[in-house]
Amino acid sequence: MKVLVVDDSGVMRKIIIRSLNAVGVIDIVEAGDGQEAFSLFKSESFDLVLTDWNMPVRNGLELVTDIRSTGSKVPIMMVTTEAQKTQVITAIQAGVTDYLTKPFENDTLRKKLDKYVSVS
Repeated sequence: MKVLVVDDSGVMRKIIIRSLNAVGVIDIVEAGDGQEAFSLFKSESFDLVLTDWNMPVRNGLELVTDIRSTGSKVPIMMVTTEAQKTQVITAIQAGVTDYLTKPFENDTLRKKLDKYVSVS
């Protein structure tokens, strides 16, 4: 399983990566914004994308739209502080598969990851 983690905060990427490692995922690629992430997405194959919403250059919602425009059905989890109902609906309409608001407990992230992560 290969996962793309997208967040402009290096600390948040480390937290998410630690949780991924805890459920057995070690093939992880990091990106600091949506533009960098989409370039990686076009050149590599991923089984799951975890992205923040608010980032410079290209935000997470734009990234989701870009990924879905390729026809990809890869699961995308939005991990963000944006928790208003209208924002969640907007993200789902754009193609987000799952949603997790920050701050979160590692157990909560692990439970969500269990839906998508299959470690052999």
